[in-house]
Amino acid sequence: MSYSKNIYLLAQSKIEKRRKDAEEALEMRRADAYIKIPKLTEIQSRIALLGAEAVSAISKGADGPAYIEKLAKESLAAQDERRQLLKAAGLPEDYLEAHYTCNICEDTGITDDGICNCQRELLIETAKDEIEKYAPLRRSTFDSYSLKYYPEEADASGISPKSRMGEIAQFCKDYALDFSLESPSLFMHGATGLGKTHLSLAIANEAIARGYGVVYGSAPNMFSTLEREHFGRQYNNERTYEQELLETDLLIIDDLGVEFSTQFTVSCVYNIINSRILSRKPTIISTNLTPRELEDKYTQRITSRIIGGFISLRFIGRDIRQIKSY
Repeated sequence: MSYSKNIYLLAQSKIEKRRKDAEEALEMRRADAYIKIPKLTEIQSRIALLGAEAVSAISKGADGPAYIEKLAKESLAAQDERRQLLKAAGLPEDYLEAHYTCNICEDTGITDDGICNCQRELLIETAKDEIEKYAPLRRSTFDSYSLKYYPEEADASGISPKSRMGEIAQFCKDYALDFSLESPSLFMHGATGLGKTHLSLAIANEAIARGYGVVYGSAPNMFSTLEREHFGRQYNNERTYEQELLETDLLIIDDLGVEFSTQFTVSCVYNIINSRILSRKPTIISTNLTPRELEDKYTQRITSRIIGGFISLRFIGRDIRQIKSY
């Protein structure tokens, strides 16, 4: 898995909170049980003492196994007595055990084989939560993508929008299912409201679920963050946002071209695109601009990098958002 450091830290804090909550709840139950059943204090101490003696019995040599078996029988008897007392008081047998969210790793996130599956699932959910702050990631799936709003009739170029967008949707789905660090970059372009954001987020969903790091951002937010970071000059040893954009497994730049264009943003666009092409890291760019408009807004050097290094997907049809509002 190659999520960002921030994702790992957020997931780890959630795991630690689960464990802390489980142990605090256990302490509260213990206090309650000891008040209701005073004899439990003595039994718990006896079980703990027997366990400690069993550990030290390992060093007894030949006499060790027999002594350990004797201690185990005494411990089982004490545990049975504890169950009977809890049952008589109307309490469940596991009342004095910690109720962890994950009983495999006991909410540590780690097993003998490495990262626990609960930690993997939490990393996926945390990564999705981070993108969900800025875009409807969980609602943007391939299953929720519909072709019913695209006309079947051919347009002026003789192409059926419904047929073409069906091909693009299938291509994106195959791309997502086969996604790897060697996947090509995608250039999604076409008029507004044709599903570019939806399909790019659907790809992000699949990539995250398979353990890949994904950074998504609209161009205005992305470049304003880079500008604050650059001119704020708050440099430290922490990984910068620029590094995250350059190093993440998959970068999605949405709505390229709607940001306010400055010499700084043009420089950022070139640096990000060129650096990721050179390092062979897949990038998805979506824009409402045509390649010619993109060249007018930026430079021919940037446009040639995109045209030459990305697979072009031209979205066609009518603005779906407008159709839905009728």
